[in-house]
Amino acid sequence: MSDAYLKLDKLTLAYGDTVAVKDLDLTIRKGELVALLGPSGCGKTTTMRSIAGLLNPSSGRITLDGSDITRVSANKRNVGLVFQSYALFPHLTVYENVAFGLRLKGIGGKDLDGKVSAGIKSVGLAKFADRKPAELSGGQQQRVALARSMVMEPKVLLLDEPLSNLDARLRLEMRAELQRVQKETGVTMIFVTHDQIEALALADRIVVMLNGGIEQVGTPEEIYNKPVSAFVADFVGFENVFALENGKLATSTTSVEPSGPAPQAAKGLAWRPRMVNLGSGPYQGTVRGTSFAGNTREYLLDTPLGPIKAEVDAELPTHAIGSTLPFDLPLAAAAPLSRYR
Repeated sequence: MSDAYLKLDKLTLAYGDTVAVKDLDLTIRKGELVALLGPSGCGKTTTMRSIAGLLNPSSGRITLDGSDITRVSANKRNVGLVFQSYALFPHLTVYENVAFGLRLKGIGGKDLDGKVSAGIKSVGLAKFADRKPAELSGGQQQRVALARSMVMEPKVLLLDEPLSNLDARLRLEMRAELQRVQKETGVTMIFVTHDQIEALALADRIVVMLNGGIEQVGTPEEIYNKPVSAFVADFVGFENVFALENGKLATSTTSVEPSGPAPQAAKGLAWRPRMVNLGSGPYQGTVRGTSFAGNTREYLLDTPLGPIKAEVDAELPTHAIGSTLPFDLPLAAAAPLSRYR
């Protein structure tokens, strides 16, 4: 990527003898909002800590805005970090929390007041400047932590699971707030999350990680619609994922002919539950479970390929547990996988 602003080059990170991230390559453009997405233990938080300067690499290089910062101390990197816990000072007001880092840099007087007031206003908390953290909601505390980092004018802002402590309604509000602040300021922002919905909703690009490496990098649309591996497919909701072996859908115990010619280059095929045609097709399955989900009804089928999940319109006639139904896995709807393992 020719316009790389932040670049991780062959980065290896370890805790003692345990390697958490190995030979990781990643480039991020200036002004991007990027999500590091993956399950616990995949290396996403470790990668973020290394960018922040809280963990020294075993090998590899980190460059930011053309400068090598691999061995630069955390306080000299101009990288902001918003912790999952917010880490606000409970005895200080909103104003003083936001001003804290600026005071350490020797900024005072009108310059301090202007920067702090603008920072608080940018996150919609101008009326709460004199309140202390205990007098604020979780969402408001998150905004204070965001403002405190933003007033330092970081080259990169890192957020560790920024919305995980909020309830569902506040998460929706803070997604919009993060997007607004990022787009208005143009700051390069990287956030760590295990929530694929959060990543899809917020990010310009998503980096899906597994076992200390990168599985796939792409836009939310690319990750959602065109997963490249079985892991990514399953992680973004393709719950029916099968290997392709000799042109057949395969599991560890059996193989089944697909309902048409499979893509030759594919190593696997994946279907979302809503892609399964229930009620017609060449396969048979027995209903093992059913659940109402508002506009849809979900079915779990026992089949020769193992469990299959299907989703249909809730207004359609229901099928009782124990009934046997035909179904199809239409090849036209399947996501072809270039990697299965």
